[in-house]
Amino acid sequence: MDGPTDLGQAHLRVARPTDDHDGFEGVMLGSKRATYHLEFTRKAGHKADRAPTEDNLLVFYMPDEAAWQAAVGWLERAGHKPVKAFNPYWDKKGKTFEDPDGYRIVLQNTNWFA
Repeated sequence: MDGPTDLGQAHLRVARPTDDHDGFEGVMLGSKRATYHLEFTRKAGHKADRAPTEDNLLVFYMPDEAAWQAAVGWLERAGHKPVKAFNPYWDKKGKTFEDPDGYRIVLQNTNWFA
């Protein structure tokens, strides 16, 4: 990126509301080694509603096939089943999962620049 701000060194936080939250006010998911974490928030008395479309995605590019398979297996063992992607591109090298609010993540077995 050109300019005085180098976002390549930034830690990314993605936050979104959810209704599937068991009464808690917020939860964060991530790893100390990762350059991102996810936050799911809830406001008492406020309905978050479902995702606007099936193509609102959070994509994790995982070029290492063993790590990708382990992540997919972990989600499936936890009871999450892959869904057909709205855009068939994501089904070629990835698996898409949808949460109870209709938001989707893709675990993509390739580099982000591929």
